[in-house]
Amino acid sequence: MEILLEQIIDLVDEYKSVIFWLSLLSFLIFIFSLVSIKWLVALIPIDYFVYKKNSKFKTKYPFTWLISMIIKNIIGYLLIIGGMLMLVLPGQGLFTIFIGLMMSNYPGKYYIEKKIIAIPSILKTINWLRKQSNKEPIIIN
Repeated sequence: MEILLEQIIDLVDEYKSVIFWLSLLSFLIFIFSLVSIKWLVALIPIDYFVYKKNSKFKTKYPFTWLISMIIKNIIGYLLIIGGMLMLVLPGQGLFTIFIGLMMSNYPGKYYIEKKIIAIPSILKTINWLRKQSNKEPIIIN
């Protein structure tokens, strides 16, 4: 038992800077999630889940749209990776993974979002957050 404890202490000592930076990243993502959740929920259009719209931005500025999608997906996948790390480190791992999934693009995303938002407790919470931002409740079809 003592040998195992010594090995753990040596391992922590060896990777002290890595542990520090991962903990700092975890803390920053946690603070970001607390600060931004109300704002992000308020950005969802009221009729987002009624029908899927084509983006005017995509057709009018295809190159800018492509660059913005690449950046958004990189951030989303970094959040997913960070969330997976937070499952074993301090932080809100599942919440961070969820935000990363919402930011990323993948086949069937819209329908998954629609299924999740249709859960009564989630819809109630989302609409409560929107009410705090003086926004109308989300309509689901």
